[in-house]
Amino acid sequence: QVHGIVRRSSSFNTGRIEHLYKNPQAHIEGNMKLHYGDLTDSTCLVKIINEVKPSEIYNLGAQSHVKISFDLAEYTADVDGVGTLRLLDAIKTCGLINSVKFYQASTSELFGKVQEIPQKETTPFYPRSPYGAAKLYAYWIVVNFREAYNLFAVNGILFNHESPRRGSNFVTRKISRSVAKIHLGQLDCFSLGNLDAKRDWGHARDYVEAMWLMLQTDEPEDFVIATGEVHSVREFVEKSFKHIGKTIVWEGKNENEVGRCKETGKVHVTVNHKYYRPTEVDFLQGDCTKARQKLNWKPRVTFDELVREMVEADVELMRNNPNA
Repeated sequence: QVHGIVRRSSSFNTGRIEHLYKNPQAHIEGNMKLHYGDLTDSTCLVKIINEVKPSEIYNLGAQSHVKISFDLAEYTADVDGVGTLRLLDAIKTCGLINSVKFYQASTSELFGKVQEIPQKETTPFYPRSPYGAAKLYAYWIVVNFREAYNLFAVNGILFNHESPRRGSNFVTRKISRSVAKIHLGQLDCFSLGNLDAKRDWGHARDYVEAMWLMLQTDEPEDFVIATGEVHSVREFVEKSFKHIGKTIVWEGKNENEVGRCKETGKVHVTVNHKYYRPTEVDFLQGDCTKARQKLNWKPRVTFDELVREMVEADVELMRNNPNA
């Protein structure tokens, strides 16, 4: 049985779990229940946790857009940092310290200006955004509760994980959606920021399995989850277009750079400085040796398969609903 907390919104905000609503085993039989709540409201968290009395809690709630965190710095700190403390305090208030296992969605953005390549559990942190800084507080407060109260609490330091359900304002999904629209004749061109930012991209399906595995161990420990492979935003663009039969050729430099279709001569990609971060994270590469050894975990979905799945899913989505 799974309970989830959903924020009240004036617009419909459960689209990414629509497939669960339609699954009779998950929803109609009562195995999935949603509660209105918010990480900024400690009273509601205590009420929900006391009512549900969960055996496992996965804190995946956050203002998770790094670029937007510069504009919403205080809100990001409140939700991503103090929100984690509110959840931990709610566990303590409800007397569940000895019965609940707690997973904190930590992030590769903790490493920011990387001090070591690749990054592993012992690599020093150097966050480069309000998001990263807020998540750093959350990381250490989880460690503190583990050591102070003997709570089974772990940090999953997950590198970028994507899927067709990724939010449309994240760069990978922006690329796959735009490429799908270009393929269907609904769009000519789209803009991106730093094409040379390099990331360790994996599939969310693999990474969620790793989250679960962390809570099935005998002792709580923190783990880096990553593929160990690095690809640039530029490469994500090229592979996305390749799946619709287009070859992108790059011309120009810096903000004047464009991605042109070799077959048609049309410009499909431009660079816009507004998408750059004030402090950039240029390179992230994870070392998941500990997870391989202790959790027997390894990524199954390759980078090529991930890109193809996202593009094909968005082609199908845009074909059926051009205004999605």
